[in-house]
Amino acid sequence: MTEAEKLEFEIMEKAHKLAALRRDEAGVEVADYAFQTSGGETTLSNLFAGRDRLLMIHNMGQGCRYCTLWADGINGVLDHLEDAMAVAMVSKDPPDVQRRMALDRGWKFRMISHGGGAYMAEQCTMGEHANFPGATIYERQSGKIMRRGRTGFGPGDLYSPVWHFLALGGLGADEWTPQFHYWRRPETLEDGGENVRD
Repeated sequence: MTEAEKLEFEIMEKAHKLAALRRDEAGVEVADYAFQTSGGETTLSNLFAGRDRLLMIHNMGQGCRYCTLWADGINGVLDHLEDAMAVAMVSKDPPDVQRRMALDRGWKFRMISHGGGAYMAEQCTMGEHANFPGATIYERQSGKIMRRGRTGFGPGDLYSPVWHFLALGGLGADEWTPQFHYWRRPETLEDGGENVRD
């Protein structure tokens, strides 16, 4: 077994230990925040949709290619996640912008907007960053909403396999940047090439 393979097994073991630590952490009570959706106002408690747990994906909005990469990946496993808990994605973008982005990407998330208000200031802040991408788990306990765990997203993290496949190929996170679309114009367009948007 190579040193890289040994380290990979060690990382997997540490991931199991991290999961156990998160299970044992005490929750922190949070407010029943208000959000905007394409259907009007809703609250954090309504997002549980009758479930005990809610996974809230924190997305920086349409201007972030990295956030789009994570959302694309999570969207691919959304059915599996929704079997275990409620899931929603929140950003500062207004609902009409979120809807256009979701249609363009094929996202199936329930999309909600915090509009840059109290939720962003109190739940999306990590370190010196006021709108950090990531995920938070909320749980309903005895009529209260508790934050059970949270994490930030960043190149090389545990939540996007893209970084690990790039690393397997010998590419570092500083050698590749995600894009919104990957289509490249061919040298010759058989249809004449009028009105093509890159």
